[in-house]
Amino acid sequence: MPLISIKLIIILLLSTLYLHADEYVVVSNRHIKTLSLAEIKAIYLKKLSYTEDTKLLPINLSLRDKIRKSFEKNVLQMNLIRLNAYWTKQHYLGHRPPLTMKSQEAVKKLIKKVDGAIGYINIDSLDDDLLIIYQWSDK
Repeated sequence: MPLISIKLIIILLLSTLYLHADEYVVVSNRHIKTLSLAEIKAIYLKKLSYTEDTKLLPINLSLRDKIRKSFEKNVLQMNLIRLNAYWTKQHYLGHRPPLTMKSQEAVKKLIKKVDGAIGYINIDSLDDDLLIIYQWSDK
């Protein structure tokens, strides 16, 4: 096989991978209308507890979940070491990290039941009952 053909195949494979990057969304029920990226970060770091008259409940996925890792990197813009240090300090101030759920389905169920709950899921898991607040991808 000529070298040009091999290069072309590699380029096509890499572009296919790029086009199929995972897409994720931060979602809520219909009681939270809009939040900025800075507000989402503040909610997950427990620096913002209310929006208008609604108490906020941030929900994380389990620590080893790839969506959580992407969320921490792309939305919170913090690595695991920095985040652990942050929550260790917050613990001594009496603050607890966000609630953790085992699956995207559990996150969606809680968001639908509790006003002010927000979480993040793969866009392929999105239901019509959920409102997209923020979207990102791993590219």
